[in-house]
Amino acid sequence: AYEEWGIEALQKFRGMFGIGIWDAKKQELYLVRDRIGVKPVYYSIHNDRLVFASEIKALLEDSDQERAVDEEAFFHFLSFLTTPAPMTLFKGIKKLPGGTWLKVTPDGNVEEHRYWDVWDNVTPMKKASEDEIAKKILSTLKDAVSLRKVSDVPVGVFLSGGIDSSTNAALFSEGETAQVKTFSIGYDKDYGSYKNELHYAKSVADRFGAKYFERKLTIDDLMGFLPEMVRLQDEPIADPVCVPVYFVSKLARDNGVIVAQVGEGSDELFWGYPTWRLKLYLQRANDIPVPKFLKRLLLKKLKANGKEGSWPYTALERVLDGKPLFWGGAEAFTEAQKHDLLSPRLKEKFKGHTSFEGIQGIWDRYQAKAWEKSHLNWMTYLDLNMRLAELLLMRVDKMSMGVSLEGRVPFLDHKFVEVAMSIPSGVKTKWGNLKHILKKAVRGVIPDDIIDRPKQGFGVPVYEWLFDRLGKDIEKELLAFCKETDFFDETTIRRYLKEPGAQLWYLYNFVLWYRQYIEESYRRVGVSKYGSELHPIA
Repeated sequence: AYEEWGIEALQKFRGMFGIGIWDAKKQELYLVRDRIGVKPVYYSIHNDRLVFASEIKALLEDSDQERAVDEEAFFHFLSFLTTPAPMTLFKGIKKLPGGTWLKVTPDGNVEEHRYWDVWDNVTPMKKASEDEIAKKILSTLKDAVSLRKVSDVPVGVFLSGGIDSSTNAALFSEGETAQVKTFSIGYDKDYGSYKNELHYAKSVADRFGAKYFERKLTIDDLMGFLPEMVRLQDEPIADPVCVPVYFVSKLARDNGVIVAQVGEGSDELFWGYPTWRLKLYLQRANDIPVPKFLKRLLLKKLKANGKEGSWPYTALERVLDGKPLFWGGAEAFTEAQKHDLLSPRLKEKFKGHTSFEGIQGIWDRYQAKAWEKSHLNWMTYLDLNMRLAELLLMRVDKMSMGVSLEGRVPFLDHKFVEVAMSIPSGVKTKWGNLKHILKKAVRGVIPDDIIDRPKQGFGVPVYEWLFDRLGKDIEKELLAFCKETDFFDETTIRRYLKEPGAQLWYLYNFVLWYRQYIEESYRRVGVSKYGSELHPIA
């Protein structure tokens, strides 16, 4: 394809890919990441050479590669639970953003170019009826699923029992003569923070005549898998859903499946997150024309009452600063909380900075290109470029490839994404309903009880597990890390330890990653001082 069309061949590709192309005639190298960023591409430039790979672990095999934390990336990680491309947590190692290529010429010049952006490829459906839009959604999704069935190895479907995975299973089963295999993960019991949904998954599998496989996880599975999880991640993916994703991938692989279809992307494209509804309402409330001096007075009052780290304070601060309220679907710490958490040295280094700097480029592209400027379109566009590409899709890629299983993502077929982003926001959010137009599109394809039941999501009872056997190890590791390094403020860490929550899990993940990937003594010895096995990387 490259010999025929040159780099413009990318416009003819469909699907996920990470590519390195050496043009021997021109003595030029191209590195390419697929449009959405389903597959990663990492590279490092040092000692007058460029090294690239699909995993950071491979780059670390280079003895000349520095092992140190990029502190700016770390600052952003505390906000986003990932690092904005092109940064990684490794100093000197970068990743290509989705939809871009990198060209290296014989004279050593390095050029990065965005070859695809969804806003350049939409056809706004301003005058289309809901019925017409729903039909377009379903027909395009059918094509996306059908294309991802093409394989010379067995293909299956991950099934949680929600709208997205059930639609995948339903469309996948169309035209199949062989029995479709579905794979589901649950837990040994119902927890306060997460209820099992396996019965929904099984009912969907039965409805479409699929062969149903399930596994129930326990805290022992987490404890046994934690070191390997950190090794597989390359960068810390501080999302506990990595655990069920790994085990459902292993379940599929153990039962003869090499490729699996997954449901990522639908929530971002069709307003599927309950938390988005809250942030959208907050943004609309902030849009009410209230004099700025009144908002500043309220900001001062919140600060005086010790609410500087709260979300209401953060929302007001952002709006007064002329920025959007929404900075991503997975904000771990507010800016105030983050600065409180940092060591004195890093507090000073990042004084006056915020993590909006990490998404400024995405905001600028949105402002320049979006055909409809709406809060929902900004939320979708940001998460497509950031949280989805650099967190959720990496969660799928790293965990599934850890058992040599390929995860395919029909909802993120670029043609389907272009259709979804051509739909007016009001159609997606009609009456404040989550996934309004998607539900209309798939009604009749999957059972009504699946469509109409409240959304839960693919979760992990991490709170209960944190309070159980992980608690003491987390405390020991975090306090030791504070004394041995210069990243966190120990007083603040002790405060978080008194009120355990998800934020402790995020911090613990970073510490485990640092022990395994950065700290020389831990990499050589292979065992942490608290008994957790740590695998050497290189």
